[in-house]
Amino acid sequence: MASKVDLRDWVHGAVKSLGGRATIVEVSKHIWENHEKDLRASKDLFYTWQYDMRWAAQDLRRTGVFASIPASDKRHWQLKAGS
Repeated sequence: MASKVDLRDWVHGAVKSLGGRATIVEVSKHIWENHEKDLRASKDLFYTWQYDMRWAAQDLRRTGVFASIPASDKRHWQLKAGS
């Protein structure tokens, strides 16, 4: 069963596999295509995962894995160089 901690890894992996920069929709699609079974088996997380993945991205930004984004480009998540 997946948890919010797994979402952090999935968000990071999705952005990485999408070339290091991706929209929230692209990340959502990637997670659904690769982890649908895990999400369906995850009780309440199944209903909150799209909200929770945004918190995961914020945590990745806070810890320096994702680059800070300018207010003019809130639609993209981007890996920091070397991540």
